[in-house]
Amino acid sequence: MPRKAKWRLSRPRGVRAGHVVNAFADKLLIRNLTPEQFIQVLETLHMLGESGAGIELSSLSTDVLVDVVRRASRDQLRAIADHPELRAVFLDEIFRRMSEHFLPERARHVDFVVSWRFSEGGGEDGYDRFQTVIEDGVCVSSTDLSRTPDTTITLSVDDFIRMATGNAAVAAMFVTGRVKVKGEYAPAVRFSSYFDIPKPSVD
Repeated sequence: MPRKAKWRLSRPRGVRAGHVVNAFADKLLIRNLTPEQFIQVLETLHMLGESGAGIELSSLSTDVLVDVVRRASRDQLRAIADHPELRAVFLDEIFRRMSEHFLPERARHVDFVVSWRFSEGGGEDGYDRFQTVIEDGVCVSSTDLSRTPDTTITLSVDDFIRMATGNAAVAAMFVTGRVKVKGEYAPAVRFSSYFDIPKPSVD
């Protein structure tokens, strides 16, 4: 069965939610951790969430998640991409949040299907795959690949995490070939403009 994002978490604009996991993430000295230690922290949070302890990665507000990615090193983000379980958790979490930050007024006359291919995945062809459909002012993402895509975007999971959280120069990623596009370029280039992505804070 395909995983379908369940849009359930909301974020007060400009305000960090009061959940304990947000306070923990804010205080965590991420840059002092090795990639292995960083993964151990995330594994612990995920394990607590799975056990029903009420502390889970999905409780991170989006602006805190954006800040965590900003403070993480490339090696730490790569470690997430290389970890089968956390890789899936982060992909599901980012796609789940897309509709929360979707701006339907900017996509009033836009209908398209984007297929995402993430390299070094667990699929038969070596990719993890999702589809995002923007149609009739609604954005839905899932692993249901039944729609014919207008655009197929291929990239690594760590680059996607950075790009989806506003922590990467998207244009540069296209120019350098880190993001590969098959089909129509317009949906790929304009995709981020249809979302209210929280801005990473500056130290």
